[in-house]
Amino acid sequence: MEIFAHADTWVALLTLTFLEIILGIDNIIFISISANKLPENQVKKATILGLALAMITRIILLFGVSYLIALKDPFLEIETGWFKTGLTGQSIILFLGGLFLLYKSTKEIREKMEGTNEDEVIKSPKKISFTSVIIQIILIDIVFSFDSILTAVGMTNGVDGALIIMVIAVIVSILIMMVFANSISSFVNRNPTIQMLALSFLILIGFMLITEGAHLSHTEIFNKSVGAIPKGYLYFAIAFSLGVEMLNLRIRKKK
Repeated sequence: MEIFAHADTWVALLTLTFLEIILGIDNIIFISISANKLPENQVKKATILGLALAMITRIILLFGVSYLIALKDPFLEIETGWFKTGLTGQSIILFLGGLFLLYKSTKEIREKMEGTNEDEVIKSPKKISFTSVIIQIILIDIVFSFDSILTAVGMTNGVDGALIIMVIAVIVSILIMMVFANSISSFVNRNPTIQMLALSFLILIGFMLITEGAHLSHTEIFNKSVGAIPKGYLYFAIAFSLGVEMLNLRIRKKK
């Protein structure tokens, strides 16, 4: 518990919880799509159960990814005239995770720019069995958990008590979404710049994961070592951007 005596722990926890909530919006939307196929009296039950399954899925994946991240011994060394690296389980997970976040965030930004809207799907519910809906929700949770888990790893890698921080952030964010699922979804839909800001943060985190993976594998390009990006810079950029966006929200509300 001594990790909570450090300010960095609380900054990481609060930032990660916020990002987990924003990243969970799409999950809420697609859970709503599945749940709305049920009779009206079962929709709320399916939504709560779906979010609970999302929490369990993310925690299980956290332990799995954390185990892979612990693999620090190189199993393959590559050396050419201008490039040198020693691949480890840790560096590969971080590198591939960074690429995934870059792909996912840019894809999502493009869809937002093109006006993709899931609400049209939600308006046409169909009646199917409760079990079928829960199976769909489990599959949805697995798919949507990857960017959340990789974001958590990127934000806390190298921080003392990282796994504890990640698990707490996941639990807190899911509990908040359970209580305020409809309100959170409506708020983000009314203020799409919040979600766009979170997707931009994912691009930063993706680049950070790639450089972190290269640094941990002792990669050298033209005899120059790849350095890790200090997380303090990332925290400051996120906090500053959020502060500016909160001011913009207040100005728009007054207008």
